[in-house]
Amino acid sequence: MARIIAISNQKGGVGKTTTAVNLGACLAAAEQRVLLVDLDPQGNATSGLGIDKQAATGSMYDVLVHEMPLREAIVQSELPCLHVAPSNTDLVGAEVELTSVLSREHRLSDQVTALDAEYDWILIDCPPSLGLLTVNALTAADSVLIPLQTEYYALEGLGELTRTIRLIQRRLNPRLVLEGVLLTLYDGRNRLNQQVSADVRRHFGDKVFETDIPRNVRLGEAPSFGKPIILYDIQAKGAVAYMDLARELLAKHGVRVAKLSSAMSA
Repeated sequence: MARIIAISNQKGGVGKTTTAVNLGACLAAAEQRVLLVDLDPQGNATSGLGIDKQAATGSMYDVLVHEMPLREAIVQSELPCLHVAPSNTDLVGAEVELTSVLSREHRLSDQVTALDAEYDWILIDCPPSLGLLTVNALTAADSVLIPLQTEYYALEGLGELTRTIRLIQRRLNPRLVLEGVLLTLYDGRNRLNQQVSADVRRHFGDKVFETDIPRNVRLGEAPSFGKPIILYDIQAKGAVAYMDLARELLAKHGVRVAKLSSAMSA
């Protein structure tokens, strides 16, 4: 069965989609079967993998609103083991259209359950909000990964997100756990970044990933070419960081790290 991870933070600009795309790509490079579900109406994860949002025959809007089987919406990325369930701006209307639908919080859960034997990992890129789309993601997921920019403004909304997670645990998805907090846009030379990092690690302890994602120009350039960082510039600091994150995640779940190392060095 797939490990289903929602990548969520209601604050925008913290590296959420960057993490979804590049973690998924690194796992796929290790020959892990990965499905990336783009649940953000902006569709940045879709375009960031070189997929034409408007040309797709199906999207997450069709899956959630019109109950198209998720399998029919999935498209192949440039990496053989990485599949994508694309999104576009049509998804903006889903929250309104699903308001009166029975069991609307379980629309995504019902769909991914039908596919969890076909993948090793299902990553869900959530929108930068705590609305119905994010609730669907958290209801479907086994765990939630929180990208957190190392600045104080980024910390302000963290309490609201953790309260939402606890609410989902109590009412909709008791199996949901915190996969981990990922520090992003980190600059080790910046004293504020160092202080925020220390505060987060003190509060969350071993729930904070050892890997930090640095500020990196090449990481920011890659989406404009429709490529994950490992296909755009595998020697970039951002590529190295996401490969380290993938190794850390796989080791945590008992997948041999040596396999990943050899795959990525090939």
